Amino acid sequence: MATENDTVDPSDAGPLGVPLRKMGVAPGQIVIEYGYDDDVDEDVRAAIETLAEGPLEDEDYDGVVDVVLLWWREGDGDLADELMDSLTTMEEGGFIALLTPGVRRPDRVAAHDVQEACATCSLTASGAVPLGEWVGQRLVGRK
Repeated sequence: MATENDTVDPSDAGPLGVPLRKMGVAPGQIVIEYGYDDDVDEDVRAAIETLAEGPLEDEDYDGVVDVVLLWWREGDGDLADELMDSLTTMEEGGFIALLTPGVRRPDRVAAHDVQEACATCSLTASGAVPLGEWVGQRLVGRK
């Protein structure tokens, strides 16, 4: 997990660095990625790797992680089920970085669908941040 002595300046990750840092991506975190497809934003992926100072792990990774990066589109299935599965790999204090398509895309996920899935999984969502054509939200367990 990140410490007070974070060594990466968010600007090193380009214009996406500040919103991703605001979501909680920090040096030393292990980030696993779910929902990768040909429509993901490669700039977002690269910025996360820069901020975390390491590669994104794929779905075959079997260790615990600090961040679950979840690309989710309307029609991908049951979001609550996917969130519950994601929680099983997360380190105490970790979070889910949920990325959903922005408003101009036909596969965008309605805000009430995210809220309903979070309520089902006892998660709290932070305010949304724009990340290119995607919108990011930090999901954490309720205290």
